[in-house]
Amino acid sequence: MSKRLFSSPRFMAGLGQLAAWYIKLVYHSARIRRTPDDLDQKLLQEDPQIFCTWHGQFLLSPMMRPDWVPEVVAMVARHGDAEFIAAALKPFGTHFARGAGAGDRKRDRGGAQALREAVRALGRGATIVITADVPPGPARRASKGLVTMAQLSGRPMVPFAMATKHFLAFKTWSALTINLPFSTLGIAVGDAVRVKRDASEEEIEEARLALEKGLNEAMAKAYALAGSDDPLSEAYQEKMNRPGLLLKTYRALTFLGKPFVPALLAFRARHGKEETEHRPERYGIASLPRPDGFLIWFHAASVGEANSVLPLIETLSEARPDLRILLTTGTVTSAMLARARLPKTAIHQYVPLDNQDYMRRFLQHWHPDLAVLIESEIWPNLLLEAKREKVPLVLINGRVSQRSYRRWRRLSGLSRPLFSAFSLVLAQNSVMARNFTKLGAPKAIGVGNLKADSPPPPADLPGRTALEESLAGRTVFLAASTHAGEEDLVARAHLALREEIPDLLTIIVPRHPERGPGIVKELQGLGLSSALRSRGALPSKSIDIYIADTIGELGMFYAQAPVSFIGGSLVKHGGQNPVEAIKLGSAVLTGPSWYNFRDSYSELIAGRACIQVEDAPGLADAALALLRNGEKREAMMKRAETSVQEMSGALEKTLSELQAFLPPVK
Repeated sequence: MSKRLFSSPRFMAGLGQLAAWYIKLVYHSARIRRTPDDLDQKLLQEDPQIFCTWHGQFLLSPMMRPDWVPEVVAMVARHGDAEFIAAALKPFGTHFARGAGAGDRKRDRGGAQALREAVRALGRGATIVITADVPPGPARRASKGLVTMAQLSGRPMVPFAMATKHFLAFKTWSALTINLPFSTLGIAVGDAVRVKRDASEEEIEEARLALEKGLNEAMAKAYALAGSDDPLSEAYQEKMNRPGLLLKTYRALTFLGKPFVPALLAFRARHGKEETEHRPERYGIASLPRPDGFLIWFHAASVGEANSVLPLIETLSEARPDLRILLTTGTVTSAMLARARLPKTAIHQYVPLDNQDYMRRFLQHWHPDLAVLIESEIWPNLLLEAKREKVPLVLINGRVSQRSYRRWRRLSGLSRPLFSAFSLVLAQNSVMARNFTKLGAPKAIGVGNLKADSPPPPADLPGRTALEESLAGRTVFLAASTHAGEEDLVARAHLALREEIPDLLTIIVPRHPERGPGIVKELQGLGLSSALRSRGALPSKSIDIYIADTIGELGMFYAQAPVSFIGGSLVKHGGQNPVEAIKLGSAVLTGPSWYNFRDSYSELIAGRACIQVEDAPGLADAALALLRNGEKREAMMKRAETSVQEMSGALEKTLSELQAFLPPVK
């Protein structure tokens, strides 16, 4: 219904008339201040010209049309939103050149055709009105296509800006602004920028930068005349980024909750989730001195994040031995992994609990020169205290699901102060990068997933020979990184598979090893024999399911299993990383819940490089097909290896972007 309505020419014309009436109301109800004083004479001298303004502040541009201009042509894109813009401009007698620059997008948006139409229009004496920056951003970066238009037409680019004291600024890439009526209106016009027909590439770039500078200066003057702050200025952003009620409440509760922290940590320690000897670190009390030199603080919450950042740390340490590395983690398993794999010069500590005093104590001891958080580590006190200490913050391998994004957007008083604290976000894809920007991050770039570049976990471990001997003559099926609720499904799949493969051994590697004894009891209820690796047992011939409830050995089990089910996907957890299994030669099965690794699984499934199952019978059928048919399994593995190669590149891009925050090499 709504699509039909908005595609109706009569409805769009009516909507355009209403918008045009509003634009006139804002302009004619305003107290107008202009610069320079001879603005009209200045514009007359440059006629015909290319009127340029920034995308976020274009609303009042129809009112800039001088009386002597016979024709105005606006560059308007072809998408749905642009139809409304065209309808709003039409009542002012505006003509259109339909199309826009592609920006960072790959698809053709009709820019070349619109450019030709604009050059012809300038040739017949028309004035062009155009926004200088191109969606999806970055904002306020002048398009090179605009300079090409000036070069081909021989006409000048004239920067202008219009701003009102009262306005609404939306959280879009350009801070789209709706000016409000009965306000003060500032109008500023900058100096014309010309481009020679035979300009070199250097001269073209100089002209683009000159236009950019002129637009920024005009925008600053317009807002100064209006008596307000530019929505993209630091002053305005500082106002918008002030903590809201929810964030203030969180800060208060974490402060008031300090008396309960010892009991909480003691409870966690009894359940194997804290190391008693490292408990002071959870209060921000360092167990080691700060090393001299430039210190980069990396924070990875758990094993998955630690695995993704360790190759980056290793590469950085080799390339820049002058840098000092501190890695914090929040779980026992990730701490053990860090101690085993960190370079000798790097330091590991537990991250303090998210309390203002603990974080302040931590930061005042370590004084990091750069803080690098991994994936989705958005802890309010950590971020706000780091910002307070003026520590540059970068989020790498940034991930935000659509569900989380929508939730954060509804809580702008919580999200904007937090995401705006980051100097840079390196997201797993361009969609996530745009979402981070909408949440308040000043700069976000899609660079890919670090996990695709990470080397597989070690497979050649001390216990490998004994394990291989115990597996001799048996068909192995692996269930990796399983979560509560999945072991029952894996066990039922095992029962079905055993009817076709009598020598089958299923190995379960639970995501949280402390769950091992509970899994044993669950399997006993199904009549299945099992053994725990943590107790030194090996899978004898009488064992149905071997539970590898240890840390750091997953790679060894991937290397023994021709087929692996990747857990966290038959329950609503969002899946686990499939790339490690593929790199170690194990074909991948997954359930339907893999939203935390959407890019990886989307590409693998589309390329027939892994198989998605829905339940225990489906898991048994898929595993049987691959275990029985070696040719089918090998073909799928080749497709998977190709997909993983195509996913790679994030590590190199991340290192490149981090260079701007590092000291020069001495």
